[in-house]
Amino acid sequence: MNKNIIDEIKRLKTEKNAVILAHYYQTPEIQDIADYTGDSLALSIAARDTDADIIVFCGVHFMAETAKIISPHKMVLLPELTAGCPMADMIDGDDVRSYKAANPGAKVMCYVNSTADVKAESDVCVTSTNAMKIAENYKGQKMLYVPDQNLGEYLNEQVEGLELDLWPGHCCIHNNLKVDETVAMQEKYPNAKLIVHPECNPKVVKMAEYVGSTKGLLNYVIESDHDEFIIGTEEGILHQVNNLTEGKTFHLLSERLVCRNMKKTNLEKLHYVLDTLENQIEIEQDTLTRAQKAINLMLELS
Repeated sequence: MNKNIIDEIKRLKTEKNAVILAHYYQTPEIQDIADYTGDSLALSIAARDTDADIIVFCGVHFMAETAKIISPHKMVLLPELTAGCPMADMIDGDDVRSYKAANPGAKVMCYVNSTADVKAESDVCVTSTNAMKIAENYKGQKMLYVPDQNLGEYLNEQVEGLELDLWPGHCCIHNNLKVDETVAMQEKYPNAKLIVHPECNPKVVKMAEYVGSTKGLLNYVIESDHDEFIIGTEEGILHQVNNLTEGKTFHLLSERLVCRNMKKTNLEKLHYVLDTLENQIEIEQDTLTRAQKAINLMLELS
């Protein structure tokens, strides 16, 4: 069954000049069939640079929106429209507008994990890969960081002279990691290096030997001479680290590191949208145009 549907997906992709983008947190079968697999920054660049007429984004809603903002003249399809992001839903455009009204002249730095409406109200967008580099440009300025408080706190600590106001949002998966379970894993695997995503609980972040984006974590284990790691991010990364390394052992920091929204995409839904061209992402033109400015500045500063 899987071979038949995979063959059909490949046929439709060629016939319709489509490209399949998949986030590292997707299921292995989706990662394997994708033309590009990556984190938010890499997939944003892939969406910008592709010659395909159709982008099929295997991820969550804000990611497909970002692809549409970057490539507005291309058709963008999301295999599962209900694949959302609780963090992105923790703020909306009205919230940002209220902050700016109360803080005239303040700028807004927006994490890519946000809706198009929030991006449209922001000055610059960032991903976990480039946030620190971009933050260097905003030292000493009055600025709000939305919506991930944990990553914002990490930026404030790491970038001298940066004083971001932080929106109280978070990733439910990363934020729920606990110090006691982290200690227990370190005691269970004393030779393993702890590496985590900056969206994690700040107390857990401080315990890590390395903190980085999903792509940063992947690069770290590939390049490291060490052979055992405890990884604090969504379990989809295990497919990549196991495929791209040999003789290394990986332990997921917690069995709860599973994003249910990321797992909603499957081969049947991917085939369906390629066949029918349904689930197209549409963004109101004014919102799209204003959101482009924040994303284009991110790509320029990256």
